[in-house]
Amino acid sequence: MTITLQVNGVPRTVDVDPRMSLLDLLRERLGLIGAKKGCDHGQCGACTVLIDGRRANACLALAVAVDGREITTVEGLATDGELHPLQSAFMEHDAFQCGYCTPGQLCSAAGMLGEPGPSAVTEDLLDDPDLTPEEISERMSGNLCRCGAYVGIVAAIGEVAR
Repeated sequence: MTITLQVNGVPRTVDVDPRMSLLDLLRERLGLIGAKKGCDHGQCGACTVLIDGRRANACLALAVAVDGREITTVEGLATDGELHPLQSAFMEHDAFQCGYCTPGQLCSAAGMLGEPGPSAVTEDLLDDPDLTPEEISERMSGNLCRCGAYVGIVAAIGEVAR
């Protein structure tokens, strides 16, 4: 099948097998290797990208399902040679160790910052709470870091959120 999508602001038309995941399309066909294949079951978040501005596990999305959509990978977060504020904050707060999960953490954080409303730890479910460390941790819980860099990750996101 032939699909057309925007990847990091660039229109792309690609022939894909209907069974191909978005992650495999990005990595194997488009050469965008930032999103990592961690568990390949949607459990670790290493493959997180933004689909029309909302975070998604690329390993679970079929490439044919994103026909006509806009995809942003970690490679597309920086603009005009300037790092995204999250990328700078991750460096300042040592929010990574081995770096394997970092692209997914960054994309997830970028999407999360645009998501209003309560989470499972919000006391008043009618509230749009401040992004406290507890809120950030809960909202980022779909992204795992085997090195345990969570303190830096939460601090970096908190800085950008403020």
